[in-house]
Formats: sequence, C-alpha cells, structure tokens
Amino acid sequence: MSKSVTRTFGILTSGGDAPGLNAAIRGVCRTAMDVYGMRVIGFEHGYRGLMENRSRVLQPGELSGILARGGTILGTSREKPFKDKNWITDAGPSAVSAIKDAYKANGLDCLVVLGGNGTNTTGALLAREGLNVIGLPKTIDNDIVETDITFGFHTALTVATDAIDRLHSTASSHNRVMVIEVMGHKAGWLSLYSGVAGGGDVVLIPEIPYDINCIARHLEERALNGKTFSIVVVAEGALSVEESLLDKKTFKKQREAMSSSIGYRVAREIEEETGIESRVTVLGYLQRGGTPVAFDRVLASQFGTAAANMLALGDYGKMVALQDNALVGVSLEKIANKIKTVPIEHRMIETARDVGTCLGD
Repeated sequence: MSKSVTRTFGILTSGGDAPGLNAAIRGVCRTAMDVYGMRVIGFEHGYRGLMENRSRVLQPGELSGILARGGTILGTSREKPFKDKNWITDAGPSAVSAIKDAYKANGLDCLVVLGGNGTNTTGALLAREGLNVIGLPKTIDNDIVETDITFGFHTALTVATDAIDRLHSTASSHNRVMVIEVMGHKAGWLSLYSGVAGGGDVVLIPEIPYDINCIARHLEERALNGKTFSIVVVAEGALSVEESLLDKKTFKKQREAMSSSIGYRVAREIEEETGIESRVTVLGYLQRGGTPVAFDRVLASQFGTAAANMLALGDYGKMVALQDNALVGVSLEKIANKIKTVPIEHRMIETARDVGTCLGD
C-alpha cells in the first residue's frame, strides 16, 4: 500500500442526480481502498444523511458494476445546512453542529462531497468551520467555475441533442414550430451546445435576453424561404429583454406567477406574433437520468482518482477541476457562491451565429 495522510474519509452525493456520480464514487473509493488502504464511510442522502449520521462503511463489493449505472448508490438530497439554521436533531444540535458531531463520531480525516454549486459552496463553508473537505464538480448544467467541464454535462447534452433530432421529423411532418425546453438553471451551456448540435433554428439562453419580434422575423423569413418547420431550443432560465430590466425580486415574483414554464410561454408568444402553430416538449428529468455516456464515465473516473490522490497527500479544502486538459485542485473558496455562465464572446455563440442560428437578439 502507498502511504496516505488520510486514513478514514466520508463521502456523499448532494443536489440533483447526474450521470457519472457512481463512476466518480467508484473512482474515489477503489483508488482509496486498493492503492492507499483507506477506510471509507458512505453517508446516505447527501448532507441530510450527514446531519443525521446515516452512514455505513463502504465495502469493495458495493463498487462492482456501478460504473455504467445512473443515479447514485448513496442517494441524494438538496439539504443546505447553513441555510437551515433551525434544523434540530432529536438530540438537539443545529445542522452544522450535527455535521461536526457526525464527522468526529466517524473518525473522519476528510469529507468528500460530490455535487454542484450548492454542494461545493456548503463544502467551502464546512472548511471554514474547521473540517477537511474535498469537492468534485457534478452537474448537467456545466456551470461550476474554475473547471472547463463537469461530469454529467455530456450525457445530458447527448439526450437533449437526440430529442431535438427526433423532433425534426415531427416538425417537418406537421409544418410546425417545435419548442424544446432544456435544463440549465441560470446558465445556457446545455441549451446552446444541444441547440447547435441538433441544428436548432432558434436558441434562447439566459445570457442573451430575447426579443420576441426578432424571433418572429427569423421564423417568418424561414417560412418565406420555403422552410416549412422550425426548431426552437429554450433554456429553462431564458428571459425576455423586458425581464432583464427587472430587479431580482420582481423577476422572481413574476416567474413564480407564471402558469407554465418558459417553453410554453415562448411557444404562445410565437403563435401570437406569427400565427404559426407551435408545440412544446419539456425534457425535464430525462436529461439527468439513465446510463452515463462514455465521456462522463471517463471524466468522472478521472475526477474520482484525482480526489483519492489528494486525500493521500492531505491536500484538503479544494475541488478537483479540469483546466486546459489537466486535473488540478482549486480552492473551494474560489468556487463558493459563483456560477459559470456562457461568455457573450464564447466561440460557441459565434459558431451558432455563423451557421444562421437566431439567438433572440
């Protein structure tokens, strides 16, 4: 066995599930167990399981056959311990105190957290509280700063692109506008990449507020040029020019008052402006589930093994990231409370415009 500073560590998955989580768990744990002889404590259902000390010692046999499985063998939740200050266990302590107690009770030298922005932000806050933490970047949104890519993104991209491909045949058969709504929260990576990959005629992302008149003109010009159908890809966080001028509180209030999601609103606006029949498909959780593609399996495995090597060195307080094709550790403080949105000058935006895609502006 190789020498290791870390003898026992905990591991959990938090936030929305994403393809590649099990591959990452396998990468961390197999390397930690087989190469360094570490003891691994798995916490069930994310930070809630840590708060409630719902844990078990992970055995090598549990890692067999999980590489290609979707979801997470540890379960997950969206618990935010630092925002839920009134959370009380049966014994009485606050959420953060309960986490510290569980960390100590299990004899942990470090806690490995697999998740997105919220998960790694919580990891940074726990590090401030004196715990050793290492994070891994998991999200289909690809919106974590300091890493070129996150695992889960490529599988979701493949699913979204396949859906757009399939909608082409329906759209052409019925001479319709087909609106497909994809995930992405406040970042447009998934909708932009799938829109370009699937040949979307209009792609709307949060970073570029849309003008419905611009979209209508584009669709009408296509019709005049003999294009009998159009595909419109809408990010769930897309917003109009008018909405972009609102303050956050007003914008949130208006969104909460909407009777349906943004895809349905865009379809209705297109029909009102052009008279062209429009239909909506919301992919939703289909993008997060199922078997991870090979790229995500490889990427998650690389992130996992890198995390195990960082555990061995005692290189704590960092998230594993991919930068310029190199795996590096980035301080969790640089990750906390930040979102990586699509830069307006990004090459994919330029690519979309060059192939004739309307971005709504």
